[in-house]
Amino acid sequence: MASPSPSLCLLRLSALGDVTHVVPLVRTLQAARPGIPIHWVIDKVGLKLLDGLPGVTFHAYDKKTGLAGMKALRAELPAERFDALLQMQVAFRANVLSAFIPARRRIGYDRSRSKDLHGLFINERIPDRPGIHVLDAIGSFCEPLGLKQTEVSWDLAVPDQAHAWAQAQWQDDGRPVLMISPCSSHERRNWYAERYAAVANHASARGWRVVLCGGRSELERRTADAIQAQMVQPALDLVGKDTLKQLPALLARAALVMSPDSGPMHIANAMGTKVLGLHAASNPHRSGPYSDRRYCVDRYDDAARKYLGKPASALKWGTKIEFDDVMELITVEDGIAAFERYAADR
Repeated sequence: MASPSPSLCLLRLSALGDVTHVVPLVRTLQAARPGIPIHWVIDKVGLKLLDGLPGVTFHAYDKKTGLAGMKALRAELPAERFDALLQMQVAFRANVLSAFIPARRRIGYDRSRSKDLHGLFINERIPDRPGIHVLDAIGSFCEPLGLKQTEVSWDLAVPDQAHAWAQAQWQDDGRPVLMISPCSSHERRNWYAERYAAVANHASARGWRVVLCGGRSELERRTADAIQAQMVQPALDLVGKDTLKQLPALLARAALVMSPDSGPMHIANAMGTKVLGLHAASNPHRSGPYSDRRYCVDRYDDAARKYLGKPASALKWGTKIEFDDVMELITVEDGIAAFERYAADR
């Protein structure tokens, strides 16, 4: 990248939090090489969130299509080789998919983070820097290109119609909004409905509006119903009512978003909203809200000692502690204390 490159291809399929973490890398590349063609191989759900990102041509791959879908993707890509492929996913399916993307330079993860034969599909690696946030690890993919991610910017492509929809969901009466996005796709990261309700009732008693948001899964509907059943004052229930284009606009209207380690946590952070993250199964310093973790509950070390018999500092960076009932370590008092930290600063 000492001279302008013909084009770049990024490969990152999922999950929503991780594709959100890739956007600052795109901004870094665009700032350093204005006008450079960037292609991004992404999954269909990620595309729903990020479609319209300026300067990026998306190519959606559906994992259900298998090898046939990989061949179809190859036919869709430009005929000429990319100057570089940034292979930002180590799962076996993604590694095989990367073989269908023609590129002179194939940049992947360092050896400590490689798995599923990742090293066979790349010819360059990013630096090995344990102890950094996932977003910073993704950002380091620009370093073999002679660049450095020194600023983090998202500026997600959220259409005006999405902001208008979010604005119409409740009247702005001056009350701050606690928005609860209660579910991660990793069920063992999820907190308990009665504990969400206890924090929500506390916020409501302090004059806050409480809003529930989430997707259309049966788990999210069941969880929202259980929270509502224990609310003193009903929350505004928007679970299953937004699209992935409307979700960032909705999260942007909140003063504080309470969530486990999940896609909505990271989207809220990208939109500039403060996050009350609930962490026991995962390390907030690695995968918590990137910009501000002051209002997170961190019971990761307690989980490491209880379930793995050692302090978090002795674990390999990135270790997940997704045991049954690990989230019991986070108490209602923890959630209320984090809420009050934010309320005091606000």
